Amino acid sequence: MMHFLSQMAFCSCRPNAVLLRPQPNRWASSSKSKDDSEVGHCTRVQRNVNMEGLRTGYLFPEIFKRESEHMQKKAHARLIRLGIGDTTLPIPDIITSAMAEHAYALSTIQGYKGYGAEQGNMDLRKAIAEKFYKDMGVEGHEIFVSDGAQSDISRLQGYTDSSVIVGQAGKLEEESGKYGNIVYMNCGSENGFFPDLSTTPRTDIIFFCSPNNPTGNAASRQQLQQLVDFARINGSIIVYDSAYAAFISDESPRSIFEIPGAKEVAIEISSFSKFAGFTGVRLGWTVVPEELLYSNRFPVIKDYNRIVCTCFNGASNIAQAGGLACLSEDGYKAVTNVVNYYKENAKILVEAFASLGLKVYGGKNAPYIWVHFPGLSSWDVFNEILEKTDVVTVPGRGFGPGGEGYIRVSAFGHRENILEASMRLKKLFFLA
Repeated sequence: MMHFLSQMAFCSCRPNAVLLRPQPNRWASSSKSKDDSEVGHCTRVQRNVNMEGLRTGYLFPEIFKRESEHMQKKAHARLIRLGIGDTTLPIPDIITSAMAEHAYALSTIQGYKGYGAEQGNMDLRKAIAEKFYKDMGVEGHEIFVSDGAQSDISRLQGYTDSSVIVGQAGKLEEESGKYGNIVYMNCGSENGFFPDLSTTPRTDIIFFCSPNNPTGNAASRQQLQQLVDFARINGSIIVYDSAYAAFISDESPRSIFEIPGAKEVAIEISSFSKFAGFTGVRLGWTVVPEELLYSNRFPVIKDYNRIVCTCFNGASNIAQAGGLACLSEDGYKAVTNVVNYYKENAKILVEAFASLGLKVYGGKNAPYIWVHFPGLSSWDVFNEILEKTDVVTVPGRGFGPGGEGYIRVSAFGHRENILEASMRLKKLFFLA
């Protein structure tokens, strides 16, 4: 769910190599115990204790585990996967042809290129600015091309000391499933999937995703103006995830930078993964405006540039060639057709669940359908659907405490599978 990270302090980046001093010898005896011989050799390097604060299992490996167990029991079942949000249609050939041409050129003297700019090919950076941020004041040099949005979010979390692994998220409270130093914003159907900012405390970093994964909701212009105003008043930085912007069908903003004042308080992260089918190719970008300043008026973009140049050698030049092809006139038409195919899938799924009298959200501005099963455990609903229909969904609880009682259904799939899944689900719940 959308949330704030609280009690975070910016850290200085020290990219220089260092020699860590050895820790005092805590193993006074040189003799090996029985346990030592059973375990094998251990180094004297201590584990990062914050890793122990991570949950034992990540959501999707747990789903894969249950899926595998299900197939062991029903080996001949025709499984339909509407769980993980992975694209399923082929990348348009106008784009793959550009990547193939670039890859072949690497085998020639004239076409070979090695390292490129860590920030990305400037032609691609300018093309992203022109296609997605025209009239918003975003320039090519403010865009950093990467190997995907997930990598960029991880880099930002490490840089701003805001992750569980660096210890700033606090202890995990097992009963609630929340981390102690994270302020969770309640974004449910009762408030239009947008938090009550009047009751939300100040934090340094605000993570916000629109269109939202998993709810499928896109924030309105008025709501995003409230968010920007809130960040300005509190001196916070918004990290805005717009990876699903291409799926927006109404007047909802596709970028936080459509909102006046956002360039002074926000960073935007986006990706080619979902709108261009690049989940395996890996290509994304982050926008860090020059106007975004720390409390001492130092530009955030200068530090982010340092982080990128220190920790990253740049996105694949083959992937970047594909990105440029996506943003050409014909390439963008081709990927838009693919997005429209997924949107039609979403419409079919929404209609199927709605016909059963269930409360259904999303599907209009995102490839995800968020279905409510009041009073039921989302894992129980997931298990029942898998067991009785051979359809894989995602339990809402896996996205955070606010997802209990919901399941997420992905519209990424081939049409025949979407229609078949809809029929199986209708049959299951009509019989129930």
